[in-house]
Amino acid sequence: MNGRSIRIFLVDGDASGLLTAEVMNWSGKLLVSPRTKLAELAKREEITRTGIYILAGPDPENPIGEVVYVGEGDNVFTRLASHDKDERKEFWTRCVAVISKDLNLTKAHVRYLESRLISLGYAAGRAKIHNGTAPPLPPMPEADVADMEGFLEHIELVLPVLGFSFLKPKPTVHFTSPGKPEPTDSSPVFEFASGEASARAKEIDGEFVVLKGSTATLEPRASWTSYRELRAQLVEDKKLVEIPDKRLLLFAEDVYLSSPSAGAAIVAAGNTNGRAAWKTSDTRQTYGDWHQAQLPSDDSE
Repeated sequence: MNGRSIRIFLVDGDASGLLTAEVMNWSGKLLVSPRTKLAELAKREEITRTGIYILAGPDPENPIGEVVYVGEGDNVFTRLASHDKDERKEFWTRCVAVISKDLNLTKAHVRYLESRLISLGYAAGRAKIHNGTAPPLPPMPEADVADMEGFLEHIELVLPVLGFSFLKPKPTVHFTSPGKPEPTDSSPVFEFASGEASARAKEIDGEFVVLKGSTATLEPRASWTSYRELRAQLVEDKKLVEIPDKRLLLFAEDVYLSSPSAGAAIVAAGNTNGRAAWKTSDTRQTYGDWHQAQLPSDDSE
């Protein structure tokens, strides 16, 4: 059994206010605060300790994107207060601080964690990292490096639970040879065609992935509303590129989406029910029927 327990405490009884998060037998502690609650956060003794912090908020240049900044400090709150006055960091709406309950984090430790978190954020590619390049890793004894890598694993575990998903690696698309079993976390290949456009997709780790090489209709339908802004952003990011003389868009890379309907709408350039539109490549079962088949049967009927 791989289950883990994370203890989240709502400091003022409000899910949108201050909260803390801890993991059993881990010396770390996370404190999360909306930017509007910094005055309340300042009252907590832990926030004045040495630690790292993350600022996050919507990307003003990308309506579906996020901007993240990672920093460290001997006094975390002093750094947060400084960023609150910094006009170059107007983007952030929430912050999370990571400190040690046993006061064992040193300046070298937090610089190591800062560098690793920035590098992991760039590698994941889910958010715009405001820092620029990651600072070099500070020299540390081998044992300290091992300790910080363990500390980092707990941070990676807890952050998505708190709504900070910028470190989550993008799922890997698996294809198996004939006769070999599919990975347990992988779906069959789904297909969907709309006019001349043809696309393939898989569901992996809870995300619907339209595969590289798929195509989408170039001209949008007049009545199209759902996910139109998302597709425009994909075009701007050059994840969808026009194929000359074919009136189609090409998926230049795997595109990770929240639902099959998002994928179908992007391919068809119109409002489309993805649960009915996508069908398995072998049995032609709809995504909706395939998804229902994964649920336990109700023997009471």
